[in-house]
Amino acid sequence: MLKKISEKIGFTDTEVKVILFLLIVLTIGFGYKKIFLSGTEPAARKYDYSQQDSIFNSSGNPEKILRKSDQNEDKKVDYKPEVLDFNEPDFNATSPIKKPQRNGIDLNKAGLDELIKLPGIGSVTAEKIIKYRELNNGFDSLNELTNIKGIGSSKLKKIKKYLYIGK
Repeated sequence: MLKKISEKIGFTDTEVKVILFLLIVLTIGFGYKKIFLSGTEPAARKYDYSQQDSIFNSSGNPEKILRKSDQNEDKKVDYKPEVLDFNEPDFNATSPIKKPQRNGIDLNKAGLDELIKLPGIGSVTAEKIIKYRELNNGFDSLNELTNIKGIGSSKLKKIKKYLYIGK
């Protein structure tokens, strides 16, 4: 019988079974709702807004209140965020002025682990950097890195922003 129905409609046997299942479940659901759940819906609640209305009406002319809210919309507001520094300033005259710390890696003090973190620098190249630094008593400029095999100008451009020369 399913084959005849599926041939007439143009569905496969599985599709017809799924459609019949859904129709049966839908019918059972409506029947259950009508029989078992009828009359159990809660009654609509009625709210008394008379107290809120009296407060609103006693505060003055409602048109005047509405006009005041329109005036507030025309005000310009500054939305720029402020950055506040809550650190206590050190005004002690005997304390030396500290140099600001640089962000990045000090090329003359960096260890193997720090150098490996640089983009494009592996353990072999990091060892070459340390060996070059020891032989030449440190680096005088970042451009000296191009003297190391494996670091060209393009790689230097990538890692330059992460390095500095400490004294």
